[in-house]
Amino acid sequence: MNGKKNILVACGTAIATSTVVAKAIEEALESRGINVNIRQCKASEVPSLAADADLIVTTTPVPTDLGIPVIQTLAFLTGIGKEAVIEEIIEKLKD
Repeated sequence: MNGKKNILVACGTAIATSTVVAKAIEEALESRGINVNIRQCKASEVPSLAADADLIVTTTPVPTDLGIPVIQTLAFLTGIGKEAVIEEIIEKLKD
């Protein structure tokens, strides 16, 4: 993967949940040598902020017709399936 990838992390209010998810993604990818730029937002802001994102990771439903891959998951909050989601994020960033 060349250059930094932009990930938009969305939750209902862009306060606690997206902070936990953003930090977990950042740590997981950096430990694998992948540079990412993560921006947090409210789910309602996704359509207006998606243009410069390579991937959207969300804990709540967001539009999926923006031309950008979307991963909706609670894995970073529950810990269940977290590694599988990290692998999915890496695969989506390679595309």
